[in-house]
Amino acid sequence: MTRFNDATGLAEGSFGVGTYQAKDGKPFPGMVLPDGTVFDLSDRYYDTHAIFEDWDRAVDGMNDLAVKRDRDGQRFEELKALPVVAHPNMLCAGSNYCSHVAEMMTHNKFNQDQREPGESDESFYARNLAIVEKRKTEGMPFIWTGLHSSLCGANDDIILPLIGENPDWELEFGVITKNTGRYLKPEETDDVIAAYVMCNDIGTVDEFRRSDVRFMFDWISKHQPNFKTLGPFAVPKEFVDRSKVQIQLKLNGKMMQDWPISDMIFQPEQILSYCTERLRLVPGDLLITGSPPGNGAFHGNRWMRPGDVVESSITYLGRQRNEVIAEDAGGRTPTYGPLR
Repeated sequence: MTRFNDATGLAEGSFGVGTYQAKDGKPFPGMVLPDGTVFDLSDRYYDTHAIFEDWDRAVDGMNDLAVKRDRDGQRFEELKALPVVAHPNMLCAGSNYCSHVAEMMTHNKFNQDQREPGESDESFYARNLAIVEKRKTEGMPFIWTGLHSSLCGANDDIILPLIGENPDWELEFGVITKNTGRYLKPEETDDVIAAYVMCNDIGTVDEFRRSDVRFMFDWISKHQPNFKTLGPFAVPKEFVDRSKVQIQLKLNGKMMQDWPISDMIFQPEQILSYCTERLRLVPGDLLITGSPPGNGAFHGNRWMRPGDVVESSITYLGRQRNEVIAEDAGGRTPTYGPLR
């Protein structure tokens, strides 16, 4: 039975890789042991991007260090966790959990024209779930690219911007890459996956659709400052049993998301295969794989508000705690404002 250490949430026998900062100190790439010991790796690597570029050799070195512990360590709880990687290409998967997509198709306005006259939610959901299951075998993943300027540390404040009335949480299972490749089959992309990481993919969901251009969607609202809480560390893939991974998010102590990643429509290998047909992966890229059920719309449209506290965890990948605050814009006001 896997044992998880309370100090970090890491499984015993594993370790994490991240970016950390002591008070008034310089950020450094670090290795985190389950008991909360952190080793500074800056004598070996400039940053975590350099670690992912040299991943296979770096993992061998970190495994050796985990056994020997032959250098001074710092305490995890005394350090500030920064984003695991500072400037990744961000690949964001959407509509990727069977139950979540079927829920959206059942309750959201965009799909109500498909409801039969007098049809109950239960019947409509069953039909929508069948459509989603068909997509799993006959469809393809959906992703958009993101901005690393939206990244923040695992315990940083979530800042609600001036624009957007419905800020929503989406705790997601993420992948950090170590290699590249073109036109890879899903079974070949294991050589692309270095580690897994958790990320809260926050967005103002009322700011997605627009009526003034035919394109309709404007995903830029997903990438406001501090809208991507990343970390506190990435965990090498060999330490993670994905069949046992559970995503959990609480808002003010109330469980909002509690779902296994086994409900994904497309697994990370399939999404990465799709990506290799359309772009060039590089080491240190971040793929987030979509949100399970439990977003604000399905809790009575309960969106985040200043003063809220968000507590998140993903099995093997640690924990996050974020206070929600309003943005201080220094008296400035938007020129264009909300979407029309």
